[in-house]
Amino acid sequence: MCGIVGYVGNRKSSEILLNGLSRLEYRGYDSAGIATMERNKIACIKTKGKVKSLIDLEKENSLNGAIGIAHTRWATHGKPSTENSHPHLDNSKKFAVVHNGIIENYKELKSFLQKNGYTFYSQTDTEIIPNLIAYYYKKMTPRFLEAVQLACNDLIGSFAIAVLSTYEPNKIIAVRKDSPLVIGKSNFETYICSDVLGILAYTKDFYILNDYEYAEISKDEIKFFNKTLQPIEKEIKSIEWDFSTAEKNGYDDFMLKEIYEQPISIRETIGSKLPIDAPSNLDEITFTRKYLSSLNKIFIIGCGTAMHAGLVAKAMFENLCNIPVEVDIASEFRYRNPIINEKTLAIFISQSGETADTIAALKLAKSKGAKTLAICNVIESTITREADYTIYTHAGPEIAVASTKAYTSQLILLAIIAIHFAEVLKSTDTETLNTFKNDILSISNKVSEILENIDILKEFAQDNCNIEHAFFIGRRMDYLVSLEGSLKLKEITYIHSEGYAAGELKHGPIALIENGINVITIITDQELMDKTLSNVHEVISRGARIFAITNLNFPHNDFDYFLNIPKTNELLSPILSVIPLQLISYYIAKEKGLDVDKPRNLAKSVTVE
Repeated sequence: MCGIVGYVGNRKSSEILLNGLSRLEYRGYDSAGIATMERNKIACIKTKGKVKSLIDLEKENSLNGAIGIAHTRWATHGKPSTENSHPHLDNSKKFAVVHNGIIENYKELKSFLQKNGYTFYSQTDTEIIPNLIAYYYKKMTPRFLEAVQLACNDLIGSFAIAVLSTYEPNKIIAVRKDSPLVIGKSNFETYICSDVLGILAYTKDFYILNDYEYAEISKDEIKFFNKTLQPIEKEIKSIEWDFSTAEKNGYDDFMLKEIYEQPISIRETIGSKLPIDAPSNLDEITFTRKYLSSLNKIFIIGCGTAMHAGLVAKAMFENLCNIPVEVDIASEFRYRNPIINEKTLAIFISQSGETADTIAALKLAKSKGAKTLAICNVIESTITREADYTIYTHAGPEIAVASTKAYTSQLILLAIIAIHFAEVLKSTDTETLNTFKNDILSISNKVSEILENIDILKEFAQDNCNIEHAFFIGRRMDYLVSLEGSLKLKEITYIHSEGYAAGELKHGPIALIENGINVITIITDQELMDKTLSNVHEVISRGARIFAITNLNFPHNDFDYFLNIPKTNELLSPILSVIPLQLISYYIAKEKGLDVDKPRNLAKSVTVE
């Protein structure tokens, strides 16, 4: 996870580096550090805690150098501490490194270096990197770039690194493998970052590094090299995100802002893809009727919230396209030897496009002959470059760690893709598809309607902010959104919660229902309404307190809280019913005084396995 920032230019680098780190804290906030070149010596300060602590520390030390690197950490090896913070220096303090990723063979390399006289002061895997570079610089080559390359050739795992050296004090070397890294360029200034959001305030022009590509960065030029250090040319790309979308714009938190952005993000995702009374417009994919008819299975693969979006999409594809769909967690898919061949389409969902498990699953699917389609929000991210086809959600930057608008935009886009497949296959009649299109086109306004009716959600949060357990129940699509609602509550309130299919309660989970426990039920399925209500009354009879979220009409005098939401097509109902669940979690977290944007132990972009 971790966030990396680097700068080479004419200005005081610490100000730019610290500003960039502040924008990257969603990637990790266990500790932070900065190293700058001060009169041809490396000055390094770092601290446990958030970037604010580092900003305060820098004021005491006053770093003035115009070249530097910085890091905000999500702990993998070693507890959060000042010693384990990045940057890490070699024993001679001639090299400084910041690193995102995991070095799987660090114990072997550490043992080798210790036998050669090197001492280690942290518990991290990263500390081997500057010492390994120093070893090669001393033993094999007096060139900075070559020493970095020799060290990287020894590393097994994932890494994005930026390196300073007193031997060539006007340069930074950057390289990546399986972890994101971009190089931003403006007049006489160059920036390095894990994510364009960290430096979007300074430039919209970026070079995207591929695996084992090196950038040698000085004030006047950037040179790119491949794995064997042969010079290569890189194309500069412009990112058109509006920088203001990465600001809070008057909201208390990014999460609340992103919840309220959903009417806009949904419209942006739809774009011009759904013309009325005309075929859907998906130029990004060219699947023929012959190819789609040949499919024996669609896999939909993701992690966390993205996987939950896949579960909803399964129903969309199976109902509209009559193609069997299997949804899998990326970290499990990789290791279970899935049955894949050229008759398999694999769809991969990732907000960031840098989710390590999802990228590995994609590579596995490609190696077995499947066509691969990425659903992603971040342009030129790793997953979009690896996949055969990519369709972007265009939801805009999502900063809060807990995903909200990415989920609803993913669902909208997956629905549009299902419509497109159905049109090509002629598997669903035109009238049904046109009705479904109109439901999609109207859903943004319905989300806005829900966002204007939040009093009952705030009341529930105030009454229940101190609970220890909660259950979310529903049937079919309502069960699937219950899983996402439960995940949100866990993520940002630290309340234990579970999502269950309502009909499964009596097969075990009902043993956990006791007097006063909260059960949140979603009821939008007319066909199963009576059965769901029967399940709800089973838990009421055992003392549960009920919050019902529905778009149906039924007696609710026995319920403690009740919210009516707009009607829509059943396949789209999670897009509406998830909004109150997001807000419930948000308001409970606020009542508990928690940091909703940066929940403990979590990071936004999971770039390690």
